[in-house]
Parts: sequence; structure tokens; C-alpha cells
Amino acid sequence: MRIRVVDAFTDRPFAGNPAAVCLLAVGEWPDEAWMRRVAAEMNHSETAFALPLPTPAEADWAIRWFTPLVESRLCGHAGCCAPTIDRPAGHERRRRPPPSPLRT
Repeated sequence: MRIRVVDAFTDRPFAGNPAAVCLLAVGEWPDEAWMRRVAAEMNHSETAFALPLPTPAEADWAIRWFTPLVESRLCGHAGCCAPTIDRPAGHERRRRPPPSPLRT
């Protein structure tokens, strides 16, 4: 697992709207209580959890968002942040993402 903090909607560090992004290993989703604890530790409004999908999938990653208390149905700034961070070896993008004005 790798965690990054990304500033959304800005072109400089320590500005914009920060979100945590947790890159998970290939496999199953972790326990929801664990994801809430990670979100609480990150202390941001929401934390995105990105799970790499198997190669014959329509998307590269599945994403879920958590606050310290609940799973969110959607989060704009954390959703924008997830595609901007570097992937671990073996998890390169299969599709070209749109350009993003986010800074990690």
C-alpha cells in the first residue's frame, strides 16, 4: 500500500483542496473499518482508495472514498487526485488519462 496527499484544483503545493489517495495491492478490497481508520489517520475530509483491476477490465482501477465515519458515494477532489499519482511497478495505465492541473 502507498499513500499520497494531493492538492487538487491548484498549480502549487500547499494550496487547493488536499485529499489522501491510498494505492492498494492487487486483490480484494480491505475491510471497511480498516479503510475508515486509514481515512481518520490521514485527517482529510475524504480519502480515496484505488484498487488495481485485472487486465481484461473496462477500467484500470476501482475507486472508493471514505471519511473517518462512512463510505462516500462520490468525492470530486479525491476522485480527481487519484489518477494523477505515480503507479507502482506493474500497474501502469492501460489508457491515456485526460490532462490534469493537479500537483502531488
